[in-house]
Amino acid sequence: MIEDTFTLRNARAYRETWPLAKPFVISRARADTTDVLVVEVDDGQCIGRGEACPIRRFGQSMEKALAGAEGMLAALRGGAEWSKLHDLTSAGAARNAVDCALWDLRAKRAGKPIWELLDLPEWQPVETVFTISVAAPEAMAAAARDAGHYPVLKIKLGGSDDDLRIRAIRDAVPDKRLIVDVNEGWSFAELERCLPAMIDARVELIEQPLPAGRDDELARLPRAARSVPIGADESCHTADDTDRLADLYDVVNIKLDKTGGLTEALRMLDHARAAGLDVMVGCMLGTSLAMAPAMLLAQSSRFTDLDAPLLIGTDRAPAMVYKDGVVFPPSPQVWG
Repeated sequence: MIEDTFTLRNARAYRETWPLAKPFVISRARADTTDVLVVEVDDGQCIGRGEACPIRRFGQSMEKALAGAEGMLAALRGGAEWSKLHDLTSAGAARNAVDCALWDLRAKRAGKPIWELLDLPEWQPVETVFTISVAAPEAMAAAARDAGHYPVLKIKLGGSDDDLRIRAIRDAVPDKRLIVDVNEGWSFAELERCLPAMIDARVELIEQPLPAGRDDELARLPRAARSVPIGADESCHTADDTDRLADLYDVVNIKLDKTGGLTEALRMLDHARAAGLDVMVGCMLGTSLAMAPAMLLAQSSRFTDLDAPLLIGTDRAPAMVYKDGVVFPPSPQVWG
């Protein structure tokens, strides 16, 4: 039976700022640092930790996330059952950090790895993408060449030269696997225009080509004509969204900062499977502490995007191990 109430001696939420190894650029924004929310829960014997990254695109701020997390922790100290409180709170970074901290605490109290606690197969290393930021075609081609140790590249797109970008990258790295992430940067006409270049470049996934809210336009692109699967990211946050979008997309990107934690992410995984959708597990910019819970979903995902610690360039200690495009499961000292 999964533990649902906690007697906490101490619980706190706080902010950390991590500089990035190089600017991270997508179709709508640039980042030079990342702010993460960390939650710690302490029952006097064990400490559980969780990390999350508020997503500005969805109206989240660090101030709101801190206040939300502190409110949840206060309710837990007052004896609230987490399963009930969880479903009464909004998906997002605050709930993610609290939920993952409580799962970590459960595993440590039980003296079992999280996969065993959840009655899942033992987790294994998985291959993760490495992300190339938006830039001029020649610069992106050079960055792809420099990513020599990573067999799968995630290419950020979202501009008028995207067909030129993907052709330049494919010429530079003829043997690498490629997926692209448009971050809502295309119109339907641009999707139609760029699709032949994506097919020619053997792209394996086009992630969120259209703005969230305009998903119905994908119905104009018959599934029989889709040589490249199309994935939902910004459009798809929770299990209910998965059900709503199942007829429009081929893949859903599950991010714990969107679902509001591991609990809803596992529900979303079940709904995606039931709907016949493939799964991508993704991340925002964070450390190994944020990536670790997502490794449970990566075990059964078609695509894994957990490269954020590589983009930060530093990581907390202890950290998860990354080697040649493979990420290894966390030790209990990291999480779970």
